[in-house]
Amino acid sequence: MADKKKVLIKILIAVIIVLVAVMIYAFVIRPGITGYAVSRQTEGFELAVVSIMQRAITCQPVPLVYGNQTVNLIAIECLPQPAQ
Repeated sequence: MADKKKVLIKILIAVIIVLVAVMIYAFVIRPGITGYAVSRQTEGFELAVVSIMQRAITCQPVPLVYGNQTVNLIAIECLPQPAQ
């Protein structure tokens, strides 16, 4: 009977260790990884916008392609101003 209790205690300890590991992953490690990914995505987005802006202010059209559609952007300051 004592051996069964020892085995049961060892199994319960193993289950507790697994549950603690899952909770640490869910509440500590995973949010850290997700936060890093979101930070990198935001940085990439900002870099793309700045790159488009820098090209547009040189008064050259900036082609933006999505699928089979292309839109050429140009800064409005580069367009001829109407006579007043």
